[in-house]
Amino acid sequence: MYDIEKKDDIPSTASLSKLGITAIGYTAGGIFLFLLQAFAKLRGLGLVAGAVVCVIGVVSLMSKDTADKKAGAIITTAGVLVLLSKIQPLAPLAGTLLSIGAIGLLATGIVNGIKFLFGLKKRS
Repeated sequence: MYDIEKKDDIPSTASLSKLGITAIGYTAGGIFLFLLQAFAKLRGLGLVAGAVVCVIGVVSLMSKDTADKKAGAIITTAGVLVLLSKIQPLAPLAGTLLSIGAIGLLATGIVNGIKFLFGLKKRS
């Protein structure tokens, strides 16, 4: 008879904000990994950047929050890969793994961003 609008398929504000924050975080992480890979090619700055990133990652791993631990693991791995890229036989492998990680983070960020935009569209 009457067309009653279902509210079950409308995403909540909390889930939308989580998607948006996740999209921004993963996209920024992917861009950061590409920048870190560029810094890794520089002699002195590459070592300093890798060491700083490792320290930041280890500090994040000590957090009680699981999201911080996940980010800490990614950051620590990136720092270790930058340091390994200074060792000549391992440099190509480390660079490839940094690129794969950056592309993966960017892709995840874009997918979450698209989900966020579709969720916003459903809410309007």
